[in-house]
Amino acid sequence: MQHVSKGETAMRYRDRTIGDAVRGNAIGEARNAWPTKRVIAVLAVLLAAPPCFAHHTDERADKNGGGYTNTAADTNETAQYMPSIVVTAPQTTTGLETSFDPKAPQQPLPANDGASLLKSIPGMNVIRKGGTDGDPIFRGMAASRLNILFDGEHILGGCGGRMDPPTAYIFPDAFDRVTLIKGPQSVRYGHGSSAGTVLFERHSDYFEQTGGEASAAVTAASFNRLDYFLDAKAGAPLGYARGILTYAKSDDYKDGDGKSVHSEYERQSASAIVGYTPDPNTRLELSMVRSDAVAAYADRGMDGSLFKRENYALKLEKNAIGSVFEALEANAYYNYIDHVMDNYTLRDGAAMDMVSNPDRKTIGGRLAAVLMPTASLKAVIGADAQYNRHTGRSSSGMNARAYNELSRVENARFTDYGLFAETTWSTADDSRWVFGLRGDWWEAKDYRETISIGGMPASTRPNPTANETRRETLFSGFARHERDLLGGEAYMGLGYVQRAPDFWEAINKEARGQDNAASLSVFDKIEPEKTAQLDLGVTYNYENLEGFVSIFYSKIDDFILIQSGYSKPGASMGTRSATVARNINASTYGGEAGLAYRFSGGLKTSASLAYTRGENDTDNRALAQIPPLEGRLGLDWDNGSWTIGALARFVASQNRYSLNEGNVVGQDLGRGDAFNVFSINGGYHWDKTASLIFGIDNVFDETYSEFISKSGASVEGYEQTIRVNEPGRTFWAKAQFSF
Repeated sequence: MQHVSKGETAMRYRDRTIGDAVRGNAIGEARNAWPTKRVIAVLAVLLAAPPCFAHHTDERADKNGGGYTNTAADTNETAQYMPSIVVTAPQTTTGLETSFDPKAPQQPLPANDGASLLKSIPGMNVIRKGGTDGDPIFRGMAASRLNILFDGEHILGGCGGRMDPPTAYIFPDAFDRVTLIKGPQSVRYGHGSSAGTVLFERHSDYFEQTGGEASAAVTAASFNRLDYFLDAKAGAPLGYARGILTYAKSDDYKDGDGKSVHSEYERQSASAIVGYTPDPNTRLELSMVRSDAVAAYADRGMDGSLFKRENYALKLEKNAIGSVFEALEANAYYNYIDHVMDNYTLRDGAAMDMVSNPDRKTIGGRLAAVLMPTASLKAVIGADAQYNRHTGRSSSGMNARAYNELSRVENARFTDYGLFAETTWSTADDSRWVFGLRGDWWEAKDYRETISIGGMPASTRPNPTANETRRETLFSGFARHERDLLGGEAYMGLGYVQRAPDFWEAINKEARGQDNAASLSVFDKIEPEKTAQLDLGVTYNYENLEGFVSIFYSKIDDFILIQSGYSKPGASMGTRSATVARNINASTYGGEAGLAYRFSGGLKTSASLAYTRGENDTDNRALAQIPPLEGRLGLDWDNGSWTIGALARFVASQNRYSLNEGNVVGQDLGRGDAFNVFSINGGYHWDKTASLIFGIDNVFDETYSEFISKSGASVEGYEQTIRVNEPGRTFWAKAQFSF
């Protein structure tokens, strides 16, 4: 197999190029659709088959120059050894970026969804709700403040309670690379992204001759967890085809006290990709993805009995066009989410059946060009667009299970058109300036005729913003200076972002206020957020020592705060408890640091530290949902065949909180306790095609919960807790193969 990189330019431009750019019937149906025996049979056939290798070119960016190149020295390389277990932090590729292979085993337990995959990055945490589908949070910022793209596409969940965040539809083994861009330091990936941008990407290959390859993995763990993964591709100079299958399931896990947490799940996906490559610099690709899942939740009165996703995407890439017009990319995509939540499929004891069936259709596209007018100047200019439509239907009582006979009712529609330009100017061999500017024309329409409010009894009222359209013109930009150091880089950047309220903020919450009619809808009352952030950092990699430091200070005007338990007038007399949205001014600061040293004999030690502090400047108190100080220590030994490692995670108490305040995902519940968790791992590599990695998470069976975890709900047969507890001692093993 010959992997040859498609580089960027000799000017050492750091960013990637355009081309790089359970129980019940539901569980039973999922198992019938993805039978375990069939998957095992497929893996057995692959293990018995002789390996078939092809010479092909992948698209991972380096600094060699535009277009595809051939590297004869790589011709005899058939595969790479399985990567080391990621324990303290993935590799920080530049001062602002952290990039890693999502197929690499992790400790804690290898991830089953996108959020759990990201938690190995310093500064990244997960808001736990059950066994899967948590919400990622970076530097205390969640939801639309953290822009997440799937191979260049946006996907938005349907649940008004964030049961299905974008990462719920990510199957880590189906991607080849994950990159976090910290802060508002890029304008190329859509509007918002005040906290950062996460890119889940696939690599597409150019086959120099006819051939193929495949990789597979099986993960087994405590609580009857079992994951399968298969990725097979074949091609010739004129094109290629690729198929990816993933499957993951687990029963309820137990916390450190041996108490079961309502958390079982079952997930599966299938991806089909075909590409036309008339020459090494041209690619036309069509892809299709289908996925589904069921998942139990410990933080609410319903579970997810359907997470159906349908996706179609078309991409065109043209590289090495000319000396000035270097590359062009166009893509268009369609995503449809059909989500069902109910209180009868995965749990018992409900007094009355209830079901809700929201869906969301997202259509988008992007056109971008890379220009290089001089040897020291490079620009990426382009436009993108996104349209999404949200509908819902619900039922309760005796007719609840016939919900699919009801008509869907549209409640919101959003459109966004954006123009962007990002330029890199190399002032010297080791120094460059990067600038970006973006404009967005955002529009939203509120289709809700009525608004449901709480209280005893619950009722509905006319929506004061029914059929209103809201429009905003939003601007974002940044300027950054980078300088190469000995084996690393230093940078300083200033960014500014205007972010419109998302669906959960603009549609799914009430406005704060005392006027009954005017305060029922937040749609026309919440202002866009305005974030100005300073980012500083340095990376170092020389001989046996490597490390990084990233620090930031952010000032946020009109921060959209979500407050629960707010007292408002009731449906008739008295008061009711509501969840409202309001604008405040806020500031956050902190950062991340990591250090690793390689000793002789294959021994390596590593450490990382992450801290964020948030202030509600308007109310003169702590900003809610800010995780506490966290440190990690890792020790690993690798002799080329055997690996042994250990991870210690230390999390401080969080005494700074604002009760019942937070974001669209969760609110502060009170003080958070400190905890320490220790884990160990090992592995063996037979050769370049097979390895076995195993580990024990939470060796001492600690009972603990994250500060930002959701509150535990009352579920029959389970003990209710203040927060959803993390898993107790967990044994796991992951076997990986390549052919």
